[in-house]
Amino acid sequence: MSHPIFISFAIEDSIYRTGLVNQARDERSPFEFVDMSVKEPWEDSWKTRCRTKIKGCAGVIALISINTEKASGALWEMKCASEEGIPMIGVHIHKNDKGTIPSELHGYSVIEWSWAGIDGFIRGL
Repeated sequence: MSHPIFISFAIEDSIYRTGLVNQARDERSPFEFVDMSVKEPWEDSWKTRCRTKIKGCAGVIALISINTEKASGALWEMKCASEEGIPMIGVHIHKNDKGTIPSELHGYSVIEWSWAGIDGFIRGL
């Protein structure tokens, strides 16, 4: 069963979002999802449009790196998911040099990137 998932990420980390989406498409991957992330910057009223998109998702995967703490858009997306009660998980994109876990993920699980960890989150939705 495929769930709509919102992927929150710093724009500098877009290659990792693409990697996660491609990983889900791999026939060996234990998980699958429909990518609902924002792929292009929104101009006017992006927060309203983004909130609507997040509310329509089963969960949010927040990619965490050294860029996250300065990524105001990604931080807002995480805050929005929390406000809307959408299940969320933080995923470190690097084993070393992980970056600070944002306060917006307080109370949520934060894991290292692994098929098993991401699969467990998605199956739990």
